[in-house]
Amino acid sequence: GCLITEHAPGRYAFHDLLRAYAASQARGCDSQSGRDAAISRILDHYLHTAGHAALLLRPSDAPLAFAAPEPGACPEQPGDRREALAWFEAEHQVLLAAVAFAAETGADSHAWQLSWAMKEYLLKRGYPHERVIIFGSALAAAERLDDTLGQAMALRALGNACTDTGKYDQARAYHERCILLYQRLGDHMGEAWAQHNLSTLAEVQGRYAEALGHNEQALRLLQAIGHESGEAEILGNIGWFHALLGDYHRARAFCEQSLALIAKLGDCEFAYFVWDTLGYIELHLDDFTRAVAHFEHALGLCRDYGDRATEGEILTHLGDARHAAGELPQARQAWQQALATYNDIHDPGSEQVRAKLASCEASGLA
Repeated sequence: GCLITEHAPGRYAFHDLLRAYAASQARGCDSQSGRDAAISRILDHYLHTAGHAALLLRPSDAPLAFAAPEPGACPEQPGDRREALAWFEAEHQVLLAAVAFAAETGADSHAWQLSWAMKEYLLKRGYPHERVIIFGSALAAAERLDDTLGQAMALRALGNACTDTGKYDQARAYHERCILLYQRLGDHMGEAWAQHNLSTLAEVQGRYAEALGHNEQALRLLQAIGHESGEAEILGNIGWFHALLGDYHRARAFCEQSLALIAKLGDCEFAYFVWDTLGYIELHLDDFTRAVAHFEHALGLCRDYGDRATEGEILTHLGDARHAAGELPQARQAWQQALATYNDIHDPGSEQVRAKLASCEASGLA
């Protein structure tokens, strides 16, 4: 009988494939080199498909230069962002198993590169604990290879995962090591994103002025290499931190600069962050109607990109704007949607929303 089980149409469980190779090995009807080549083909299939899908999710990332796939490997070519997300969803468990298997069997470049290719998907879907494990394993693999770029990339992703799991000291240490490696490589783009990650860490710790400083450094690095989509993204972030610091008019000016670049570049995967910031600005300037319109626009764009964690944040802001406008049933509805989104991805943001709903109930208004 067939040793490989199809667990969804056209999808095969990775461990079943490996079990099939083990069975054939036991029967002695295959050469070691034949088995190794077959396993390499499977790993190449996943690596090259994931690399292609990752660029659809975040086109502004520098594509990784993978080795050519083994002859006979047939990577899939998802056609657009939705297909890329659907592929990652369908292959999620298989990909995690493939990374673990690559690390166990000495396929270290596959181990760190496949982890990196999954980064954006895991980030959008909110899997912080999985990310700590997978990028820890990626870092070890890159260290075994003495691959400086691999180590920098793994440290960057691992630092983010530590920020999202509340391990702030570790996150800072990883990002600082990461920046030194990117500087050694002369990689301004990598260094800029590492600065951006330090700003995220400073933000969750409530240090907004420090976060702004990291983004200003990132902006200088990206402008120096003429990376316009990166520049547009960081301009939006600078706007966000000016808003958090209460300088709403300056914040709006940076968001408008960002949107002007986005209009020039076309579809940018971070535009919803800028619209969310504009909503936040109008909310704090008491223009609730405009705030609601901006948040709803941000929400539509965000759902298009499958970014669940940010969707929860925008829904929370939308509830805040509805509440400020005295539209209490709509506020409650937005917060309940935010809570469901956060619970779905085990995001700690749910605590804050639960508190808003509770105070709504307590005041007898909802």
